Amino acid sequence: MKVRVQSVNFNADVNLIEFVEKKLNSLEKYYDRIVDAEVFLKVQQTSDKKNKLVDIKLGIPGNDLVVKKQSKTFEEGVMLATDSLKRQLTKKKEKVRAK
Repeated sequence: MKVRVQSVNFNADVNLIEFVEKKLNSLEKYYDRIVDAEVFLKVQQTSDKKNKLVDIKLGIPGNDLVVKKQSKTFEEGVMLATDSLKRQLTKKKEKVRAK
């Protein structure tokens, strides 16, 4: 799977990018037809502590899955987003099997 990570309003370090890629690659065991993933990491200019936004768009045949999470750290946001994607991919796989 091809993973593209884009950081908006800051420069992401190598460790963060590797963390994101590792988490997204682990999704392939839930659904093996994932084509690619686009990840947008954004920092909002607010006084709120949860100012990190993580948007993940998974390209799969049929229609894409999109998840947006807001949290204190990018790592936490990526973990929340991948958990949500795991549930969606499991549902999608069950629907495909039911046909």
